[in-house]
Amino acid sequence: MPSAGIKRVSKSDAQKSSTSRGRRPRDKDDEDLTLTDRAYRELEELISTLQLPPGTVLAELTLANRLGIGRTPIREALQRLARDGLVIVLPRRGILVSEINLRTQLRLLETRRVLERLIAELAAERASEEERAAFDEIARGMREAAERSDGIEFMRYDRELNTLAAEAARNEFAARSMGLMHALSRRFWYQHYKRVADLPLAANLHAELAAAIARGDRAGAAAASDRLMDYIESFARKTLDD
Repeated sequence: MPSAGIKRVSKSDAQKSSTSRGRRPRDKDDEDLTLTDRAYRELEELISTLQLPPGTVLAELTLANRLGIGRTPIREALQRLARDGLVIVLPRRGILVSEINLRTQLRLLETRRVLERLIAELAAERASEEERAAFDEIARGMREAAERSDGIEFMRYDRELNTLAAEAARNEFAARSMGLMHALSRRFWYQHYKRVADLPLAANLHAELAAAIARGDRAGAAAASDRLMDYIESFARKTLDD
């Protein structure tokens, strides 16, 4: 894939809203986020939805103005994004949004498949009643987002499903490992889904996983995870062919 080149965030970009105005999943929890968490969440979405495309040079002050958050939380969020592989720090050139390497995606999915199944099984077994209700809500929300063809809202529910499953699994090691892959996977998805994805099918597969976890069906959650990963791998292969 040809390089996207280096792009700089313009002053006009700094005035744009960082997200669409759609309803966010679990808005009630936003007030519990630290400023660094909020900066990370909003920057991760900007990068994953290509509002900050590969090759963009990021400046702390510009981002602080854009998000209405101080430079220290922005700096800490950028450090987390660098660990996730979404940005890279280049001496004397600053911080750049990383390129999307299509041919590494299948290798990432090899690892994801194993961890997703483990997390799904553990979450089905260990989730609290409150968490099970939240999984049901996510299943409904993903299907509604697909019906509206709202890719950004779908991705927000996808992120919430990933986060909640990792919490419910009660295994910090699996959760940390998955956290390094989900943002890269979301960005890959967003770049290609309009051309090759079946959004209703993807939503139903995610919803089936959430519903299996909600009802405490460990075997069903494992099978739903496998079906979802089969689809995601097929999606990735189609983008490579494309």
